[in-house]
Amino acid sequence: MINKTAAIIAAAGAGNRLGADLPKALVKLVDKTLVEHAVASLAPVAQLIVVTAPAGFVDEYRKILGDSVEIIEGGVLRSDSIRIALSKIPNQYEYVLVHDAARSLASTTLAATVIAQLINGEQAVIPALDVIDTIKEVDSKGYVRNTPERSSLKAVQTPQGFTRSVLERAHAASDDATDDAALVEAIGIQVKVIAGEERALKITTKSDLATATALLIPNTQRQIRVGIGVDAHAFGSDQSKKLSLAGLTWDEVALDGHSDGDVAAHAICDALLSAANFGDLGSNFGVADAKYAGASGSQLLSETLAKIKAAGFTIENVAVQIVGNKPKIAPRRAEAIAALSKALSGAKVSVSATSTDGLGFTGEGKGLSAIASALITSRN
Repeated sequence: MINKTAAIIAAAGAGNRLGADLPKALVKLVDKTLVEHAVASLAPVAQLIVVTAPAGFVDEYRKILGDSVEIIEGGVLRSDSIRIALSKIPNQYEYVLVHDAARSLASTTLAATVIAQLINGEQAVIPALDVIDTIKEVDSKGYVRNTPERSSLKAVQTPQGFTRSVLERAHAASDDATDDAALVEAIGIQVKVIAGEERALKITTKSDLATATALLIPNTQRQIRVGIGVDAHAFGSDQSKKLSLAGLTWDEVALDGHSDGDVAAHAICDALLSAANFGDLGSNFGVADAKYAGASGSQLLSETLAKIKAAGFTIENVAVQIVGNKPKIAPRRAEAIAALSKALSGAKVSVSATSTDGLGFTGEGKGLSAIASALITSRN
């Protein structure tokens, strides 16, 4: 099985309003260019990434991004670029994310949530924020024509997600639009709106660049803590019980354990508790407490989050690697990221997997293990 998601990053725009003499996507944001930040966010959830570059800059983009993505020359209009990129995506990809390099700080979690909605049956999904300012529609002479009711207005972001067939139909039917969802709306397809995020701001001016820089540079008034967690369980013998892993149910036999045996969730809990100096999973949710018999990994994550939040900590990032021969994680990586992030109230989560080349109990198919790291901060 392969990951069914491809991503297109529109990066062919000029940097005029940033005062740059090079394409906007090549402007540096702290340690990386905007396009590098965008690629890094989508890489965990998309097997194929196609980046559109301005004419004359394909080689420059290739030097920066290497062979991990496909670089193509974009068209005159944004929609031209997306159509060209779509034609480069092999037919086996079922879902397509369309992202702007200018929204380089949109998180992996946001992309994973969009993909999870597509997997659950939506045909078009866009992230958006509530509009907090009063909006005026103004005529060509500068007079107010109308004041829309802001409760129904949304500020749309990227990455936007579509089934491949819908996106192809939309682009075949229309010429251009500033956002792909508008093309999809025009062919009568419903577009699902999900919650966006402040960090997915569009970097257009120097002020935007300064705001994005502030998001990336750690606050010197914060205390930074790091924790590591590990968990392991053997596969059980009850064929009627399904595997719980990374907040999802899998078509494999369940792992043995006092709770649901979700090694990924348990390792993350251990890492968070370790970072906060709150002991470990056993000392907080031990087998002696009947309350946690059969408890889900999502429940333990939520309760762990409550403990560290009560102590003034904020989760900056968690990463977990699942070790074992089965199940295959890649086809459901986006779902796993979304499920774990949801249990942690939207925290940034990374999920990876590896095998051990037949070594040890995981390599012999007797069970699964996981190792996680957590970065948390608090005000001094």
